[in-house]
Amino acid sequence: MRLKNKIAIITGAATGLTGEIRGIGGATAWEFVREGATVYLADINDELGERTAAEIRETGGAARYVHLDVTDEVLWQKTIDSIVKAEGALDVLVNNAGTGRDYDGDYSDPDGPQNAEEALKVEFTTVEGLDRQLGVHVRGAMLGMKYAIPEMRKRGGGSIVNVSSIHGIVGVDTITSYSTAKAAMRHMSKTVAIQYASENIRVNSVHPGYTKTPAALPLFTDPELYADRTSQIPMGRYAESGEIAKSILFLASNESSYITGAELVIDGGHNAQ
Repeated sequence: MRLKNKIAIITGAATGLTGEIRGIGGATAWEFVREGATVYLADINDELGERTAAEIRETGGAARYVHLDVTDEVLWQKTIDSIVKAEGALDVLVNNAGTGRDYDGDYSDPDGPQNAEEALKVEFTTVEGLDRQLGVHVRGAMLGMKYAIPEMRKRGGGSIVNVSSIHGIVGVDTITSYSTAKAAMRHMSKTVAIQYASENIRVNSVHPGYTKTPAALPLFTDPELYADRTSQIPMGRYAESGEIAKSILFLASNESSYITGAELVIDGGHNAQ
């Protein structure tokens, strides 16, 4: 019971149904409740989030779903206030909400990208696309920390885990705005970790590599794409979302009590090359 009596909120946690491919947030929710935490699953997919929370409760876990657009400051404040009112405290925040989609057009415009690979490049990156990525990954994580930290202070400490990416550490041929946002998330984690280390509020980031999640479905169901990606991974496979979740659990628990401002890369050796 590594999180016994802990109250946690996980954003982007709706995709956690048994028998289906789970997202990192949904998988983390299951790990947390198994270890004794009361977990609030936050997402914008209300129907799926409610189903996941209900399934966790059916197995004896303490879980509730809350609607949360992580870019909305007022909603963040109301959500944290409602959790503290119901539970009396907040101990763990996992900023996992994310979006990977950036280009919504087609490839028929002669002045636009002619294929999916070109659409990743900076010359076809739009201000709207950049703002969308920064809004979810950076603004969302910042707002979560802004309103969670005062409540953690009342408990004498807490743990925040920000889910970044290997694409936030090394330069890669991927969506320009996505990797930029994930890099900003990484650095913000270090900055906030230093600011609150003396108060026993720890902030760390995790950096998953290629992982089997609903958002990455084309990357492992398309044989050609899967072969291309796995050829870049020394372990020769994608991570399961549960493997990422176990690392988040470690950083959320007291087992990592002397770890703050760290970045945990979980990528099968990809970034070691």
